[in-house]
Amino acid sequence: MDRDRFGMNRSQRMQLKAFICLLGILLIILLFLGKLLFSAVHNEPAREQEPEAENKPHVPVVQVLHNAWIMEEDEEGISVFYDEQRFSYPFGVIDGTEDGQTSYYQPEESVREQVADIRLVDGAVTEVNVKSEKINGRILSADDSFVEIEGYGSIPLAEDYRGYRLYQSLETCTVRDIPFGYGFTDLCVENGEICGILIAREEAMENIRVLIKTSDFSGIFHEKLILTADTGFSVIYGDYGSQQSERHEAGEEIVLTVSDSCFDGKRVWIVPDVLTGKITLKNVSRSQGAPSYRGQLELIPENEGIIVINEVPLEEYLYSVVPSEMPAKYPLEALKAQAVCARTYAYGHMQHAGYPQYGAHVDDSTSYQVYNNILEQESTTTAVKDTYGQLLFTADGQLAETYYYSTSCGVGSDATVWKTETPHELPYLRSKSLSRTAMTEQVAAMSGGKELPEDDIGTRLMEEDAFESFILSVNEDDFEAEEGWYRWNYNVTQVDSDNISQALQARYDVNEKLVLTLWEGEYVSRDIGKIGEIRDIYVAKRGSGGVAEELIIEAENGTYKVISEHNIRYVLNDGSARVNRQDGSEIPSPTLLPSGFFIIATGKEDGNVVAYTLAGGGFGHGVGMSQNGARRMADSGFQDRDILLFFFENCKINKIYE
Repeated sequence: MDRDRFGMNRSQRMQLKAFICLLGILLIILLFLGKLLFSAVHNEPAREQEPEAENKPHVPVVQVLHNAWIMEEDEEGISVFYDEQRFSYPFGVIDGTEDGQTSYYQPEESVREQVADIRLVDGAVTEVNVKSEKINGRILSADDSFVEIEGYGSIPLAEDYRGYRLYQSLETCTVRDIPFGYGFTDLCVENGEICGILIAREEAMENIRVLIKTSDFSGIFHEKLILTADTGFSVIYGDYGSQQSERHEAGEEIVLTVSDSCFDGKRVWIVPDVLTGKITLKNVSRSQGAPSYRGQLELIPENEGIIVINEVPLEEYLYSVVPSEMPAKYPLEALKAQAVCARTYAYGHMQHAGYPQYGAHVDDSTSYQVYNNILEQESTTTAVKDTYGQLLFTADGQLAETYYYSTSCGVGSDATVWKTETPHELPYLRSKSLSRTAMTEQVAAMSGGKELPEDDIGTRLMEEDAFESFILSVNEDDFEAEEGWYRWNYNVTQVDSDNISQALQARYDVNEKLVLTLWEGEYVSRDIGKIGEIRDIYVAKRGSGGVAEELIIEAENGTYKVISEHNIRYVLNDGSARVNRQDGSEIPSPTLLPSGFFIIATGKEDGNVVAYTLAGGGFGHGVGMSQNGARRMADSGFQDRDILLFFFENCKINKIYE
């Protein structure tokens, strides 16, 4: 074997050379790192800069804050609220003098609590343009392009307008937040456009503005109106400053269409001579017949027809809402709880209008609260009067969201049933047992100032086995155990996959994020088309209280996920099968299953689903107050306050008019 004088063979010599090369590379790296470390310690650049870099002129950074709200001002600068944030800026240099003194910008007049354009140079204020022209009046309507003010007409809305709520905590707002029908808002105007909205104060609002739909709540545009009143009334029309008034006698009928000359001045008002007068819309159909309205009517002409708005005191509005939402024969304490829920719900929309383009807070249909569909009743009017001005507030002083529904299955759910872009976080709406034991324990805890008892039933029933056992049994302790809707079943004896395809597509068209198709291993948004034969249907996920949250439909042409209890109730309703209630009655179900609290069993032939049966309970979405639960609680001697604070935990009841 070939060895050198050190006794190493050829292989060993090659290994030694490789080792020496590696040591050399490591040494070079260490020298380079040492140089960098030396440069950093002594603040020297790692490489030589070009001489010209040190002599480059400073380029100032200029920024303009359009329509910002100036909160405070002192000798050194200003504090600004802009884009939901607070900033402080010093006054900046504007020029130099011959004697070398530096001159700083100073506003000629106070700019505190003003809307202004603010010019910043390198983060310092060099110019403030205050939007000093302001107008005020009763706001009639608004959208993204205009605001209509009584006495001024419609004024364009600037593209870069900003809105601010000045009372309580300072917040930004939009035209949707304006209190319509009131003069609580100042409008800053520049060059004929509204550039700033200042909701200056909060006062108790007594009148609500309700958009009245056409017969059977089918639309919002009336082709014509045939109206009269039980007292003398006036028709007021014309441009601001030159309005005319035509008086009519009690019982006299008038007919109005969009083409009538009285609409040349945009709005028309129908005003009874006395506060207790009622206006009847004779060609509008409701369950009670032709409805009559307290307050006054405001008519707005549009190309499609006439918009009708009823402006009425909130309390009188409730006289017609409560009997339309809860049977008047229910016990008084339940009706009082319903009145507080209805008033709170309405007041929330008075703060954030549903139809800002017409200046209406709500409409009279199930989209909000049903209004004037049933005649006023003595019992429900008494409930409204006994709870005059009472609203439900959360523990931190915010208006509560007072959802309610017909009947529970013995347990409720929470606000996560609505799959909104921003998930509802409403801790006072908790899934819980609606039983006499749970109610008694909670009332005792509240009266003793103790913490509310724990109830984990909402979490437990999210498990399929636990929910199946629950829904197939009857708990005699549940308040609604004897209600017809407490338990029900629904049998589809012949599955029509085309109907299910159409239902899936219909819900997809409403919200494509809630009806998904399995594609390459992931659920994605895709048009549905025909799904073909159905292989399986099952609930894949349950929400709080066991409500169906995700439904899977495995079919010949794909696998589909339906999200939200409402969509699931729609897709599984075949339109012809009837619901069999536990009291033996059969009820039609044309569009929507009674609730999302059910289990499903399928019947198959040759591997395809040909039938399915649902065993369920309850009627409605299951969030907030169960109306039949409230009725049974009142029958058991509980007061309206007990009922409300059971369903809306840790809330409080305050009077808005005090």
